[in-house]
Amino acid sequence: MPIGSRHLTVLGEFKPFGLIAEALDGGKPPENAHDNYHYFLFDPDITRERDDSPPENDLSPSDSCRHGGGGDNEFFIRGNRMTWSTGSRVHRRYTSCSSIVMACWCRMEAISEPLLCVLQIDMLTIYNTSGEISCIPLPYAIASIWPLPFGLLLQRATEGSRPPYLSFPSSSPLLNARDLSRPNRECGSNPQCNTNMLNASGHNFMGNVSATSSHLILKHPLEEPQALFVQEKGRLSTMKDYDERTIWTSDIIPLVASYHKGKMQHSVWLVEIINSNFDTASSSKTADALAAGVLSKDFLLRKIWQGKCPQSAASKVFLATDDDGVPIICFLLQDQKVLLSIRLQTDESNNDILLDIKPHMSWSIPAIAAASVIVTRPRMKTGVLPFSDIVVLAMENNLLLYSGKQCLCRYYLPSDMGKGLVSSSMGYFKLTADRHDLRIVGLADAVGSKINVILNNGQMFRCALRRSPSSSLADDCITAMAEGLHPSFYNHFAVLLWGDGDSAYLSNADSCADSEWDSFSSVILQLCRNSGSKPPKFSNKMPDSSWDFLINSKFHMNYCKNNSVTVTYSTSGLDSRSSNFSGIPSLDEQSQEKSFYAQLLIQTLDSLHALYESLKFDNHRKCDLGLLVTLLCNIASSLGETSYVDHYLRDYPYLLQKVVSCPSSVHRVPPCLFRWLETCLRYGCHFVNDNDLPPLICKNGSSVVSLGRKIVSFYSLLLGSERIGRKLSTGVYYNIAKGSASTPEELTVLAMVAERFGLQQLDLLPAGVSLPLRHALEKCRDSPPADWPAPAYVLVGREDLALTCLGPSRNRKDPDSHTCLNLVSSSVPYMLHLHPVTMPSSISDTIGLDGFNIEDADSLDGSMADGMEHMFNASTQLRFGRDLRLNEVRRLLCSARPVAIQTSVNPSASDQDIQQGQLWQLAQRTTALPLGRGAFTLATTCTLLTEALTIPKLVLAGRLPAQQNATVNLDPNVRNLTELRSWPEFHNGVAAGLRLAPFQEKMSRTWIAYNKPEEPNVTHAGLILALGLHGHLHVLTIADVYQYLSQEHEITTVGILLGMAASHRGTMQPAISKILYLHIPSRHPTCFPDLELPTLLQSAALLAVGLLYEGSAHPLTMKVLLGEIGRRSGGDNVLEREGYAVAAGSALGLVALGQGKDSFGIMNTLVDRLFQYIGGKESHSERSSNMVQRRDDHNRGAGQMMDGTQVNIDVTAPGATIAIALIFLKTESAVVASRLTIPQTHFDLQFVRPDFIMLRVIARNMIMWSRVYPSRDWVESQIPEIVKMGIVSLRDDTSDGDEMDVEALVQAYVNIVAGACISLGLKYAGTRNGNVQELLYNYAIYLLNEIKPISITSGNGFPKGLSKYVDRCTLETCLHLIVLSLTVVMSGSGHLQTFRLLRFLRNRNSSDGHTSYGIQVAVNMAIGFLFLGGGLRTFSTANSAVAALLIALYPRLPTGPNDNRCHLQAFRHLYVLATEARWVQTVDVDTNLPIYVPLEITIAETEHHAETSFCEVTPCILPERAVLKTVQVCGPRYWPQCIELVPEEKPWWRPEDKNDPFNGGLLYVKRKVGSCSYVDDPIGCQSLLSRAMHKVCDTTSLITASSSSSNSLPDSFKADQLISTFSADPSLIAFAQLCCDPSWHSRSDADFKEFCLQVLFECVSKDRPALLQVYLSLYTIIVSMMEQVTGGDVFNDSLFLSTLKLAIAYNEDAIGGKLTGARVIVQSTFIASLRKRVEEILNNSQARDDFIDYLSNGKWPHERSDKDKHRSMILSWYLQWFDVPPPHVVKLAMEKIKTKVMISSAVPLLRLLLPTTHISVLVQIDEICFSPRDCG
Repeated sequence: MPIGSRHLTVLGEFKPFGLIAEALDGGKPPENAHDNYHYFLFDPDITRERDDSPPENDLSPSDSCRHGGGGDNEFFIRGNRMTWSTGSRVHRRYTSCSSIVMACWCRMEAISEPLLCVLQIDMLTIYNTSGEISCIPLPYAIASIWPLPFGLLLQRATEGSRPPYLSFPSSSPLLNARDLSRPNRECGSNPQCNTNMLNASGHNFMGNVSATSSHLILKHPLEEPQALFVQEKGRLSTMKDYDERTIWTSDIIPLVASYHKGKMQHSVWLVEIINSNFDTASSSKTADALAAGVLSKDFLLRKIWQGKCPQSAASKVFLATDDDGVPIICFLLQDQKVLLSIRLQTDESNNDILLDIKPHMSWSIPAIAAASVIVTRPRMKTGVLPFSDIVVLAMENNLLLYSGKQCLCRYYLPSDMGKGLVSSSMGYFKLTADRHDLRIVGLADAVGSKINVILNNGQMFRCALRRSPSSSLADDCITAMAEGLHPSFYNHFAVLLWGDGDSAYLSNADSCADSEWDSFSSVILQLCRNSGSKPPKFSNKMPDSSWDFLINSKFHMNYCKNNSVTVTYSTSGLDSRSSNFSGIPSLDEQSQEKSFYAQLLIQTLDSLHALYESLKFDNHRKCDLGLLVTLLCNIASSLGETSYVDHYLRDYPYLLQKVVSCPSSVHRVPPCLFRWLETCLRYGCHFVNDNDLPPLICKNGSSVVSLGRKIVSFYSLLLGSERIGRKLSTGVYYNIAKGSASTPEELTVLAMVAERFGLQQLDLLPAGVSLPLRHALEKCRDSPPADWPAPAYVLVGREDLALTCLGPSRNRKDPDSHTCLNLVSSSVPYMLHLHPVTMPSSISDTIGLDGFNIEDADSLDGSMADGMEHMFNASTQLRFGRDLRLNEVRRLLCSARPVAIQTSVNPSASDQDIQQGQLWQLAQRTTALPLGRGAFTLATTCTLLTEALTIPKLVLAGRLPAQQNATVNLDPNVRNLTELRSWPEFHNGVAAGLRLAPFQEKMSRTWIAYNKPEEPNVTHAGLILALGLHGHLHVLTIADVYQYLSQEHEITTVGILLGMAASHRGTMQPAISKILYLHIPSRHPTCFPDLELPTLLQSAALLAVGLLYEGSAHPLTMKVLLGEIGRRSGGDNVLEREGYAVAAGSALGLVALGQGKDSFGIMNTLVDRLFQYIGGKESHSERSSNMVQRRDDHNRGAGQMMDGTQVNIDVTAPGATIAIALIFLKTESAVVASRLTIPQTHFDLQFVRPDFIMLRVIARNMIMWSRVYPSRDWVESQIPEIVKMGIVSLRDDTSDGDEMDVEALVQAYVNIVAGACISLGLKYAGTRNGNVQELLYNYAIYLLNEIKPISITSGNGFPKGLSKYVDRCTLETCLHLIVLSLTVVMSGSGHLQTFRLLRFLRNRNSSDGHTSYGIQVAVNMAIGFLFLGGGLRTFSTANSAVAALLIALYPRLPTGPNDNRCHLQAFRHLYVLATEARWVQTVDVDTNLPIYVPLEITIAETEHHAETSFCEVTPCILPERAVLKTVQVCGPRYWPQCIELVPEEKPWWRPEDKNDPFNGGLLYVKRKVGSCSYVDDPIGCQSLLSRAMHKVCDTTSLITASSSSSNSLPDSFKADQLISTFSADPSLIAFAQLCCDPSWHSRSDADFKEFCLQVLFECVSKDRPALLQVYLSLYTIIVSMMEQVTGGDVFNDSLFLSTLKLAIAYNEDAIGGKLTGARVIVQSTFIASLRKRVEEILNNSQARDDFIDYLSNGKWPHERSDKDKHRSMILSWYLQWFDVPPPHVVKLAMEKIKTKVMISSAVPLLRLLLPTTHISVLVQIDEICFSPRDCG
């Protein structure tokens, strides 16, 4: 048969886009770039993640033909720079350290995403698609890299050589001149070759096996490359042949092609996975190497083919597909100018796992150039390979298209190229030669159906061999034939289709869908006309089996002669297909020839009929069905298939006038999917007729009928079909997504997810077909399993669970990631706004408060940045928006504006002194504000890493409201402003840095350096400390730290030391440790030069050591720190030695935190020494007096703090007490606690400082943690009897005790009470315990009344008159320590009563004694704690958190802004380490707004309480992880969801944790339709939807019945407004607007409107908005049928009856209990009424006469007029509704009855023979066939 001719579709002149990108970037390449460049084009499917490929090639026509249009994916390489572009858009840019040798895409097992592997001279760099990089050094010279399905093949160069920079051709995707280009990659995943891997610690290439192997394979970037093995003489050994050079590999199937220059031989290898326990070579060296280096899974190279060749290797190797689907590997031998093709026989198991590949046969085609393209069957796969054709540039420059060996057509350059200009997508390009001189001389860059053709004038053009079809129906039909026809039949059809030069199919660029369909139909009709003739002789006749093929081939004859697998290439080719065709299922050759076209048409009819049945499920393909059914009728008529013709006429009665009648010769029953579904619903899947399923539906890998296969598989799973491997008992293949399923409904949902069958596809189904599937979704909606994938939750209408399931990954991935695409595909179009839901950040959603100004009415400037402007966002407003407390906090903590000074209008000279005095007192308060602001704004915002951090000003000036806000500054001559501002500015910098969220994307070194000032300052020092507390300083290198230290700025050094230690807390990193010990002079060796280090630097270094070694119990560090407690500081300020001891003791406690009971060597002596430092009766023992004497005691400037022979416990006691408290934290060690004695006698009270008593009380309670209880009795139990008696005696005025004793008793009393309150605060930190709050509040009010009586009473029972015996400073200190403890308990709650107390304390004036800087620090920190993180954070009670809190709340308040004597002020910020983000906010998934939702929280049983459940309203703070058990959304307004947890002693999840069940604090919920939110309806009175809807319906009825047309429905009763109140679903609102229009007044419109209102109420009240279209579809069917019966012309088909019957079957099935677990989702009465109306319509029609004629003669009414058309339509309804079988079936049944018995009524027997036919029809058949004359 002559081949046809076609014109190439020229897309434009080709130029690598990388050149254009370079020109756009800078106009020319970089200076260091090479002159030559390299590029390769690749299929976009290769960059998909492995799990993201659609199952079974389920591609839409637009997807399958994407190769024909759009931009190419290109990788462009020049020098060390790479550019990945898509079309005209740059997707990624990469820059490597050295020149690139080779690059390729590769997939590795256990990694779902593809990897870009780049080979450099001494390094292999691996990039993933998101840009992450893995660099692997190469000790060996690697010559080339090649992709395999499960890893990367590395071929080593010869010993002692390294590959130079290579010049490689642009056509090579692998970019190597010595190696060959690979084929196109289509969805390059290989699920069959996955194996388990063993992780390696790094890249170690020094194994003996790898060292001797010439070929290695890399399975994972973090594993060692493995050697490849070959089999020699029955044993395995490593591949050591360096001359066996790899020239090609496949990334789809594990094939490798190589060339051996010495042997002049090509080889094809199969890579197999083998076990490691094999017999190796006898060499002991190899055996030892294998024992040391081989992993559990190894790889074997097995040679499956080899062949001799001339001196050079094949210039190109690629995979293609033979015309029967067998893969072939092609070698382009340019020297011989032939293309050698080798068929590969593949053995596959049932689950498509590749088992073996064997060479089958070979042939050759003359060729100058060749490439693999996807043209004739773009949507078809053969196993894992796409069906690929071959385009060949033959002699005389002819461009030919081959399918296997069969040449289909010849391509020519377009005729308009002779004009010199050819249009393209980029405009016009000019040709440099005439048309007659242009020739194609080369091919390059084949991807899909596009290829570059190279002309003899040097130009290159991008051309398409197959234009994207305009007719999706024609494309579907061709695909169906490709999948359903025998290869020989399809080859003949392809020759007709592609060989016809006049065919419009995909030939002309301007052809339309109609012309393409007409072209396809004409080919089919030509086959019908030729059905009686003999088939033509063509060269691709094949044996029926591969064995016959081999026996009759010349290859077999050569094999028999040579008895070897080696063959010699021949330029003439191997004509191995000369045997007669035997692929037709008939008896002899003559009958084969006569029935060739008949058999072809039968298979064509079966394939297209399967497509027809599948398209019935798509409501959008009705027009295509009409075209297809006409063609099918003609095919069936030509074949005499009367049953098929009858089947089509029942669906489309109007086809009578288009179908030519033919004699009946075959009575095959056509498959019918609707009939199968109905039978499945009524009787179960075990009683269905397998003949009702088209064979193509049951075929694995069929894409064109995938919709039908999916529906059948869903119904099968839903109705209990058994799973057998990948098939169901009903015969279809299925897919199941990961997740648990305990019911058939849950299994069906997982199947829908696996098949990418979302809500959009569900809406396209006919209403009746979708009902059982919607039933399954409805059942799973309430409580779906917790391990489902996100698309499954979207399917069942639980978008809240879907977004919770995604977790933090949705913010880390691009919007076009495969997970998000799955969600979009599962959603309906009007719900796509749910896809990109993210919680607004604190920056983006800042609410503009137009009516709010934090300044007073007489303020100067309200626009000044104060560091708190971002706090007013949606979350904080929802929690605190009902009052102005948040605004008040901002006002109280603002330090960026001058403070108001109240003076007279006409000031005098003395008033100026008063102003300065007032301003100084207010400056004390202002300098303490940053400490509170840092806690208030903690982790509440993020910064752009491209912008500098804004730090608010610290303004110490004042303003005079009485004098027009004149500004007053502090007089520098009176006050030293520099000393006043240093540490407050440091705190201001800390507060600014603490605003940044710790979970922000990895902080950049560049950003930190960008914010670094030229000259060191205290503000930046504070910022460094804040970044360290958030863990951001781990990005700094040691060199960066050295640059900070070299500035010799004291406070900056403090910040960097503490910050680095906090960022590396608990890591014991040696480099950081060295830096810290450098700042402790006592640890310097003798030869070390003198360093004058301030004491505060030494104190900071000591505590930093504790943070760095936290929890390690490092013995040497503990000994060092123990000695530092008693060592006098060698710094410049001896007054700060108590602070030095406190820092050492705190550090010691951190190192051994909570490990006091662990028995290790120095613990006993360490405890004894600590108690010696504390003092007391037990400290007089001298057994350990020499314990700390070390050889470096003579170090300069160092010595023990001893006065004579006694330890100076005034200095050492606080630090030692803290160390004891932390070491034995929560250990319940009664022995240690008892040694921390509280004075029991008057004598002891005189010798123990009262503040030391407070520390001992705190330490005792931290040790005896479980005994701390929130009651006044417990607090009183902490007070010794001597103190109690003394306090009680104060009430007796006649008491004449010693005044000094009374003062000591009172001092001890208030300090013990304060210590007990601090213990309560630490024990119940962040718990918001009501009992603790009430107790601490009462004690605070009590002490406040003692200082100055106020109106609030503290209750009865507290002793009075303490202020007479104790100084006011002590009372103030204890009061504010108790208040601090109270806010620690209530942290993050914003408790109103506590806040009022704090505001009162802050507003006290100087006459009240509220002037101390330390008191201001306590008050402002308390305000910050109460609103910690804007109410989003709280404190933890974990060991490390309690330790950090104790250090930060050390009960010695500073006396001034520069006071660091007893406690370094920088330590006050360590509370940050104790915070947790246990906040949870609920977000409405529909509106993306934060909302109120009640949560039921269950906490586990503890020693103080049983398991308890309580209710919280979001936003709220959850209990700690150690006690949290469940969190459940409760209440009737939102869909329930439950988060179950296992209580464990672990810190709270960080927001970036993948396993965070609370999604970083966001809990997505879904509101039920018909309910209002708690913001709109707090008490639920508006959610009475039923009453409101009935009122709308009643009002509508009244208005409709009213004769006055001027009346209109009031606005308050408009349905759309009412619906919008209860639901945000756009579909419901649009339906109410369109279908419930109040302007309708006609009776018919009113009836429809009333129906719409009732349906709307049904869907809203039951939250089933998707059923709107189901109700409307079923309703309009009945209305349209009535119109048709009354003379209208509404329907062109009868397909609607099938969906109506399915709806009735579903209703009966659900009522009968076959579909369990859920109610009928559509009202049963509505379905029953539909059935009744249809039967009334059919019984009242005149179809009986036509039915009698049809049953008797098998004829339909002749359509001579419109009335006849109407009769045909009614008859088709009648036949379909009552399941009337074809006439020949009825006649056969009647003949059986007549021949067997003579009865008066045949209805019972007919019921047995025709079980699905309606009883009324059986009666009519009985009357017709058994009339009285027949009986007589």
